[in-house]
This record gives sequence, C-alpha cells and structure tokens, in this order.
Amino acid sequence: MKVNIYYGGRGLIEDPTLYVINKIQDVLKEIRVTVNRYNLYEQKNGISMLPNTFKDADAVILAVSMEWYGVGGLMQTFLDSCWLYADKQKLKDIYMFPIVVATTNGERRALEYLTGAWELLGGRVCEGICTYVSNRIEFETNQVYASILEKKAEEIYRIVSHKVPMLPNSINACHVEIPSAGIELTPQESEQLSVYVADDSFVKKQKEDVEMLSQMYKSILGKKSQSDTDEDLPKKFDKAFNSKEANFKAVFNIVLSDVNKTIVLDIDNGKLVSSYSAASNADVTVTANKDVVGKIITGKTTFQGAFMSGLVTAKGRLDLMRMFDRVFAF
Repeated sequence: MKVNIYYGGRGLIEDPTLYVINKIQDVLKEIRVTVNRYNLYEQKNGISMLPNTFKDADAVILAVSMEWYGVGGLMQTFLDSCWLYADKQKLKDIYMFPIVVATTNGERRALEYLTGAWELLGGRVCEGICTYVSNRIEFETNQVYASILEKKAEEIYRIVSHKVPMLPNSINACHVEIPSAGIELTPQESEQLSVYVADDSFVKKQKEDVEMLSQMYKSILGKKSQSDTDEDLPKKFDKAFNSKEANFKAVFNIVLSDVNKTIVLDIDNGKLVSSYSAASNADVTVTANKDVVGKIITGKTTFQGAFMSGLVTAKGRLDLMRMFDRVFAF
C-alpha cells in the first residue's frame, strides 16, 4: 500500500501543519505503509511533473496551511497541473484525504475547495482533518489531539487497504463532464508534456518560436489585398439580409475602429443598400473593430451578444438595435 503526501505550505518550523502530517506519516510507517512526501515549496520548478507520481499511489494526502486566505498558490498550481497532466483514469481509483490546518479563520472554505477540486478531477474524496490552531505549542503537546491524529491515520489505512466503496456524488452520478481546453492527450503524452513544461529553457524557446510565427503570419496577412478582406464586408451583409423581417426604414452605420472605415446599411422596407460611406443621419451607429464584425458575419456571435459583452458599442434607437439580428441572418 502506497500513500503520497503533498504539502502546500511554506515549510516554516512554526507551521502546525508539519506536526500533523509528521504524526500521520509516522503512524502509517509503523503499520508498514509506504509513504512518499512531496514538499511543494521544494518542487517549485517541477510541480507540473508531480502528477506523474500518482502512478503507483493508492491514496494521497493534500495538506495545506491556511495563514490568511485560501489554500495557497503552491497547492493551486499543483491542482492545475493535475487537471492538465494527470492520468484521469488512474485518478478515479485514488482516495484523497485533505488536511487543512489554519491559524486564521476560514478553514472550512479551504477544505471545501480541496474536496471540490478532487471531485472534479474524478478522484475519491474521504473525510480528512480540518482544524484551527491558535497556539502551536499547546496544540502539539495536547495528548488528546495526538490520539485523534493517530486514529485518523489508522482510519486512512483501513479505508485504503479494504478499498472501501464511496457513495456517488453529483458529478459522477449525473455524468457531468467539464471540458478542458486544448487537444486530447493520452496519459503518456500528458506525462511527456509535463516534463517539457517543467523545463524552463524549453518553455522559453517555445514562447520565442510562437512569437516568431505570430509575427510571420501577421506579415503575410498584412500583405493581402484589401479587396480580398475589407471590400467583401458589405457584400456579406447583402447575402445575409432577410427582406421579410425588414419592413421598416433605417440607416445603420458600422464604424470599423481599427481600419478607419464605415459600413453604411440603408434599409428601406425590404430593400438594402450597403456600401462604404459616411452617413451622418444614421438611426443607429455601431462601433467595433474588424475582427468583432467578422465574428458577427460568420455567425460566431450575435450583435446582441457582442453588445452585451462590451465588444461592440452602439448608440441610437434601441428598438432598431434589437432588430439587427433578425434582419441579418448570419
């Protein structure tokens, strides 16, 4: 049986969390459990590779010191790495016991954060230790507290050795899947990627390559003829125009802020005249950059959605602004 301990504190001598995990570790070793401990403050440059240590683990202990608010940046970085690089199939069989020792208030919030994160990762969450310590010396010399910690260690052994089944939670029962950004990787590919990420020189070189490619493509795109890009925009409004929904008269000005051009859409009871111009008597004036307008005409977003998210600013008659998405069916 193998248990891994991941300590997310700063490693200070006065940290009572160290006393708790030392006590748990000693008891587990006495009953012949293999315990591996990873101090995250010593692994700052290699945290992304730590999910690879789950391979042979039957259980993990996530221990954090709460000194002012939350679980701390080291544990957060570790959990992020688990989400990105850990083998999710392996995680389903791993029991997690949280340990939160606080010298300020809010330890329950930190405990809920750890358990919620592990559930999202797909692992098994068990009852851990959550306590507040106002006086470290009194806490560490209290025999009643020591006995509680020893019993908790024995409980960890019993749960893991007997592979105690867990009641389902809402995430597993409802088959809720949280999509992750990026491409799907096999566990082997994720492991290799975590090694690359931990290599500062590799990451630096990758950033330089991406920047070089970005500049190269910007240069290539900048050489495109304006007739292939800007001049096509009014025609796309013509194609998307829904004359059945346009039984009114209105003039829309669409100001392309980054190319200093204005598209004028003159609607007259089912007829549309679109062009680059500068109509001064517009009923609605819309301001956006060309990329945002491109997303609207390709159907990636709606005018209303872009307006609500702040990508588009508009002024004029509100009733006509609401008609935009009905008149132009992208």
